[in-house]
Amino acid sequence: MSPIQIPLDIIKSRFGDSFSSVRSQSIGSRFANLRPISEFLDVKRLSKPANFGEVQSRVNFNLSYFSSNYAVVFVMLSIYSLLTNPLLLFVIILVTGGLYGISKLEGRDLDLGFMRATSSQLYTALLIVAVPLGIWASPIATVLWLIGATGVTVLGHASFIEKPIENAFSEEAV
Repeated sequence: MSPIQIPLDIIKSRFGDSFSSVRSQSIGSRFANLRPISEFLDVKRLSKPANFGEVQSRVNFNLSYFSSNYAVVFVMLSIYSLLTNPLLLFVIILVTGGLYGISKLEGRDLDLGFMRATSSQLYTALLIVAVPLGIWASPIATVLWLIGATGVTVLGHASFIEKPIENAFSEEAV
């Protein structure tokens, strides 16, 4: 049985230009084209698409037009997922704080008076505590929920919001 081969060239040619422009932007310029909330949640432009071609057209347009708003939706859902999973939030803070604290030692031993611990022992202790807690916190389920919730929200919005009038007529051939 031969292994499954994924045609990466086709994927890169289809989506390559879209992702390269997103990667080359700084955070400040990424959110510079944030659309107003009144335009993003405009109920007057909400309608059911007539066919799948119209869904594709709307999604293609809205993903680029509201890309910064969709990034904000992703960040908000990420914050929500961390606040509703306090154990995962605790593990993230524990690991970040532990790594920061160990790095502040700058290679010296931690001397508590009754015991002395090297940096490698501290890293090992952090690993021994963080891995079981991290598995128990179910980060994979949280990431899968985040992907699903973001996908449903973004694709649902992109497919049901009509293009602005000025952009709807620009695609028609004369």
